[in-house]
Amino acid sequence: MNQPIPFGARGSADHAGTDLSDVMHQVAQGDKRAFSVLYDALAPLVFGIVVKVVRDRAQSEEVAQEVMIDLWRQAARYRSEAGAVTAWAATIAHRRAVDRVRSAQAAADREQAQAAREHTTAFDEVAEQVETRLESEQVRRCLRGLTELQRQAVTLAYYQGLTYREVAEALRTPLPTIKTRMRDGLIRLRDCMGVTT
Repeated sequence: MNQPIPFGARGSADHAGTDLSDVMHQVAQGDKRAFSVLYDALAPLVFGIVVKVVRDRAQSEEVAQEVMIDLWRQAARYRSEAGAVTAWAATIAHRRAVDRVRSAQAAADREQAQAAREHTTAFDEVAEQVETRLESEQVRRCLRGLTELQRQAVTLAYYQGLTYREVAEALRTPLPTIKTRMRDGLIRLRDCMGVTT
């Protein structure tokens, strides 16, 4: 078989008198010379159809090569009573070109959707971090509004996980006093934070 000729380099005029139905029958028998004739006759037509659909020369050349390989592989399926070889080749070329465009569009859609998901995730993470930081600032500001004993008791209980008894022991303060200070401190924090019950 001859080396593939760049698409558009040779026209089908070289084979104007050739009966492509007979050539296709020979190709179906595995005749490589016949396929070379078929290739030379149909490659420009196939490429022209593909490039109109795909609109990218490099991809169009690739798709046109795939079409020519399909013609080689499917030659036995060609039936002359169903139509001309050129019409059959044109149909295969058009289908392959449309498939390539759809595939490229689907890939672009997937990439765009993935980028949107990543962007949304990043935005959500940033928004959450900002919200957490603002809440932390508000808690610190509200804690500064408590008495020293209230602040220490609440901090030990909520940030270090100590029980009332453990807080009382750590601060060397009677347990009833700690309970009262914590209750009063939590009420003041709730009011300061704007939490409604």
